[in-house]
Amino acid sequence: MMASLGGERSQAEGAQIRHVPVMLAEVIEALRPKPGEVMVDGTFGAGGYTTRILNEGAEVIAIDRDPTAIEAGRAIEAGHPGRLHLVESRFSRLDEAVASVKGADFRVDGVVLDIGVSSMQIDQAERGFSFQKDGPLDMRMSGKGASAADVVNRLKMGDLARIFNFLGEERHAGRIARMIEKRRAIQPFTRTLDLANAIEALVGRNPRDRIHPATRVFQALRVFVNDELGELARALLAAERVLKPGGRLVVVTFHSLEDRMVKRFFADRAGGRAGSRHMPEVAERLPSFTPAVKGAVGPSAEEEAHNPRARSAKLRAGLRTQNPPLENDLTLFGLPRLPDADELTRS
Repeated sequence: MMASLGGERSQAEGAQIRHVPVMLAEVIEALRPKPGEVMVDGTFGAGGYTTRILNEGAEVIAIDRDPTAIEAGRAIEAGHPGRLHLVESRFSRLDEAVASVKGADFRVDGVVLDIGVSSMQIDQAERGFSFQKDGPLDMRMSGKGASAADVVNRLKMGDLARIFNFLGEERHAGRIARMIEKRRAIQPFTRTLDLANAIEALVGRNPRDRIHPATRVFQALRVFVNDELGELARALLAAERVLKPGGRLVVVTFHSLEDRMVKRFFADRAGGRAGSRHMPEVAERLPSFTPAVKGAVGPSAEEEAHNPRARSAKLRAGLRTQNPPLENDLTLFGLPRLPDADELTRS
């Protein structure tokens, strides 16, 4: 997220002003970084959280799958020699990133995850994350694998409808998928505005609507292309493995699907009895996390007024206990079976 380094330092500070990290004060209060501690920023972006953690005196292992974010972070890294380690990787592999920097048995004091697309990525039309400006229908955070254009032009209509319905909560999912199937047979979709305009022409736009009619479809495509829900699930389990007793896990989400996953994870990791309520004997599970905040914390009214992106944000946090990690089981998140986007590049 993101004397004398001269122009490099000024450029980094300028990026920080343009890309304000959401709920920064609340994140730092829950994370409580201190000198001598080691923190993981699993979603580096423009370096907003990382910079504040460094200023509190802690060391940071910062991860991002976007090579442009890593390259842009070099100026921050140069300003904190030995205390910032940039790793180009998926945050679902944050335990592997820690091992690559500190060794296989090292445990960290805190992990912070800001889930969702970076405002830097949205602002770059050539990345294809938004239809605010026309650009290629891409949406890949890493620049690798299947693009949104591959998904739209090659997946079956039924699969598209399921993706739009579940990942975007789009009520016109079936209609939009049928329209795409018919249109792509004549001319494939390759540009963001082309797809957005086609959706608007199909479903119409009420002047009272707060969002464009293509917004939920674009969200669903972005989440699917980057496997964002799968990444979040694996990242939560990785954080459980890599945090030391007393370590803090802080997660900021921006829509209900993500928040429900984090809420379910912390509830499951609170321990208690496992198994079916119909079975007479069940195993006792020792908690791997205890709550660090009560429920979900939202942004302040002042932040909502100045940063529209913060309005849907929710923060949840937990403290790692001394008990071993619980089952490494993705089924607890209740994710649906969806097509594999990577298959599109292999077929």
